[in-house]
Amino acid sequence: MSMIANWARSRFHYAWIVLAVTFLIMLITAGTRAAPSVMMLPLEQTFGWSRATISMALAINLALFGLIGPFSAAAMQHFGIRRTVLAALAVLAISVGMSSLMQASWQMWLIWGFIVGCATGVTSTTLGATIVSQWFSQRRGFAMGLLTASSATGQLVFLPLLATIVTHYGWRPVVLTIAVGALVLLPLVYFLLPEKPQSLDLPLYGDEPDAPASTSQEPRPNPITNAFLALKKAAKVKDFWLLFFSFFVCGATTNGYIGTHFIAMCGDYGLNEVKAASILAAMGALDLVGTTLSGWMSDRMNNRVLLFWYYGLRGLALIYLPMAFGLSYFGLPVFALFYGLDWVATVPPTVRLTNDVFGKKDAPIIFGWIVSGHQLGAAFSALMGGVLRNNLGNYTLATTLAGVLCLAAAIVVLRINRKPVLAVNPA
Repeated sequence: MSMIANWARSRFHYAWIVLAVTFLIMLITAGTRAAPSVMMLPLEQTFGWSRATISMALAINLALFGLIGPFSAAAMQHFGIRRTVLAALAVLAISVGMSSLMQASWQMWLIWGFIVGCATGVTSTTLGATIVSQWFSQRRGFAMGLLTASSATGQLVFLPLLATIVTHYGWRPVVLTIAVGALVLLPLVYFLLPEKPQSLDLPLYGDEPDAPASTSQEPRPNPITNAFLALKKAAKVKDFWLLFFSFFVCGATTNGYIGTHFIAMCGDYGLNEVKAASILAAMGALDLVGTTLSGWMSDRMNNRVLLFWYYGLRGLALIYLPMAFGLSYFGLPVFALFYGLDWVATVPPTVRLTNDVFGKKDAPIIFGWIVSGHQLGAAFSALMGGVLRNNLGNYTLATTLAGVLCLAAAIVVLRINRKPVLAVNPA
């Protein structure tokens, strides 16, 4: 690592290599989490499981994906980023590979629900927020936007590929492909991901080269205790609950609903898995642009106003979606354009507001708790979308309710951080 660091030092800050490695980790995580949406119809046909049964596994996955966030951030502080990420990737590769042998629904709930949910929770948004906090003092919004966009790029890269594999070879080769992807990351993380800039005698990106580095050894509390202490502090602040609710809606209307049910929804209108996955991939490509641009704007504009527009436009797009299937040419492309640009553009402003309210030291763990709200919303929406589809025979009501939730969130976010900055534990 020192040789690579010395080579990078004369050309650019090593933070960009760390950002690239983290981007790849989150990319594979996004591909892993996209796989069940491609597998839903084949699993239904192979085992006779209902969509509600499969949605239950995905709901468990989405809930644990979020709930593990604050504990993973605390574990990174206690054990180190590299150790924590290596352990999560190893668990992810083994568990996903073993899922090729599953025969019963409880096995899917265990593997894709509990184990994969926890492992991907370590290697996703909370990891990105921790890396940005550890390595960047400037351009944080832009860096977080790039990392958040990795989830969109994961869809862009993996969904059409996985859908093609499912169509021609079945669902088992899909899980083996994902497992190999996680294994490939292990040497990259081991050799290229140091704990912090100080371990390479570097300042944070944006600091002066001769800026004094912190060398004091702070006590490292138990990660579980640390996570709950951060929650106790945050729960006393109104802005935490506003951020939590808005991110609950974000998760309910992205990963939970569209990410889980869109391919199956397209099947109801006669579109096969490859075509539906291609539409999702197009939205992923658009979100790569939208979220990166959102990160750039979050460094320069009022983040409350950005969130107002993001949630409002997403809500209108979702309300329009049931009508889009009935329009021959402009229907789904128009939805894909507006929804794709907006998909996870909410993340950089939310991270920025969390840092503004709670300070650099506490923000990663508290953002982990906010992410848990995101994934609880996703779990709720994944399950209820399947239940409403089973009972009503279509997704129209679920889609409309998701749009109304977004419009409510657009109003709520205008109340965040209206007072002067309040730091629970300022850096």
